[in-house]
Parts: sequence; C-alpha cells; structure tokens
Amino acid sequence: MTDVLTLDAAGRPVTVGVRRSARARRILLRIDRNARKAELVLPPGASVAEGRAFAEKKALWLRNRLALLPETVPFAPGESVPVLGRDRLLVHAPEARAGVVLDGGRLIVSGRREFFDRRVQDWLRREARRRIAGLAHPKAARIGRNIARISVRDQRSRWGSCSAAGNLSFSWRLILAPAEVLDYVVAHEVAHLAEPNHSDRFWHLVDTLTDHAGHGRSWLRLHGPGLHAYGAGGSD
Repeated sequence: MTDVLTLDAAGRPVTVGVRRSARARRILLRIDRNARKAELVLPPGASVAEGRAFAEKKALWLRNRLALLPETVPFAPGESVPVLGRDRLLVHAPEARAGVVLDGGRLIVSGRREFFDRRVQDWLRREARRRIAGLAHPKAARIGRNIARISVRDQRSRWGSCSAAGNLSFSWRLILAPAEVLDYVVAHEVAHLAEPNHSDRFWHLVDTLTDHAGHGRSWLRLHGPGLHAYGAGGSD
C-alpha cells in the first residue's frame, strides 16, 4: 500500500488503504474480510484524488460492511478459542511447567503473561501441523502419491495449496474449524497431487478421500472468514 485515506462516513472516520495495480482496469473498492481492512485499488493513470471521490460515494456502505465483520478475539486469559470447532477457555497458570495443555474444555497456558499470546498461537500451529500430517500422509498413500513437504502458515488468501513439486501448505487456522472441515481441506490438497485442476476427475478423487467435501466447502464459505478474527493476526 502506498497511501491511506480517511473517509467521513456519516460523521465517523473510515480508514482505507490505497494500492496501485497494473492489472486493474477500473477503480475498485474492496473489503478484505480476513484482514478486516478496506482497500482502494487504483488502475494505471488514476489519481488518488479520483480514487477518493469514488470511495467517498461508498463511505457509508463501507462503514456498515466493516461493522458486520466479527470482532477480534485475542489470545488472552478468559477468552474462548475453538479447537477443532469446540470452544476452549484460555486459562493462565503461570506456575505450571507443562507449557500448554488441552484439558477438556480448557486450554491451560503456563509461563509469564507477556508470552501468553505467543504460546497459544505456537501450540495451535503445532497441533495443526500434527493433525494435518496425520491425515495427509495416509490419504496420499491411498492414491499412490508422495508428499514432499507439509508447511503450516498464516496464509489468508487460501486454506491450502499444493505445488507442482508435491509441497502442501495449509493455514494453521484450520485447527480452529471442526474436524470434518479440516479433513476436507487436507483431502482437497492431497487430491491435487494427482489432479492439479478442478475437473470432474479431481472432485471424484476428493470424494474418495473424505466424506465431508460438501459440508466442508459450505462451512468455510459461511464461517471461514471468522477464523481470522482470532489472535493477533501475525503472519509468516
């Protein structure tokens, strides 16, 4: 982003980032639901003043859309965070020596308060990697394919990806979703090891690797953006 605009939406300020794009054909105003930000996209030749005039006409709409986004939930004592779709209460136990422990409906976190957020996120990432690997390797073996590497990141544009080299990448935030949703995303990316497209053959292969394809897609469309409301939102 090269600039930031502050718009007046019925007496309330709305901040909009400005980005130039060589591929854009017209001025666009978009909301990144995952990053919880508004962005004004300017094509070549368009001035910031022209962009502002365009955005000001939509300032009230923009404010209302941003207000509908889910509130951020910090990784802090007393907050609830879903693990595999089930809410877990975050509990601080500074004198404990076990790091982070999932105990029924509680996630118990030891250590100093200033490290609480990072410890929770690190645990969620490790748990995501462990469960994803436990699903991915057996599914790949079923279709006679090998996985070169599995990585877990805070990617925001997609839940998973598969490279031509056989590397699979997933959002760690999938650990917050129900188990069947995680199973679907893993099956989707493993299927790409054999079918690097979205053809009928690909979707048939997905259905052989999971029983949750339809539900997984629907759940992510409805609830996926809300997973990005948890934590500080740091990225790799």
